[in-house]
Amino acid sequence: MADMDKLVEELGKLSVVEAAELVSKLEEEWGVSAAAPAAVAAAPAGGAVAEAGEEKTEFDVVIKDAGPKKIEVIKVIRQLTSIGLKEAKELAEAGGAKVMEQVGKDAANDAKSKLEGAGAVVELA
Repeated sequence: MADMDKLVEELGKLSVVEAAELVSKLEEEWGVSAAAPAAVAAAPAGGAVAEAGEEKTEFDVVIKDAGPKKIEVIKVIRQLTSIGLKEAKELAEAGGAKVMEQVGKDAANDAKSKLEGAGAVVELA
């Protein structure tokens, strides 16, 4: 039986490309698919896969409810997005509408505070 510690050490020296080639060869040899394990095996070698506990950096700003001051909310939506009046009104009236997508944490929090200040119920997703 192979020395497991030595085997792990050698696999750790592989580049991402070499690890992918190894996976392909093992799939051919054994007639299996290793899609999920390949991603896990490539992580230590390349370090490109993010850790599960890493903080989220991009957010969607979602209006759950425009609240009683819909006109104020529409004005804020237009300021944040530079869209037309009709589109802003539709976003305000459609519960669960994304006002901004994949924005940074600071921009998302800023948009949320402005929308909530206008009376909307907002969620960051």
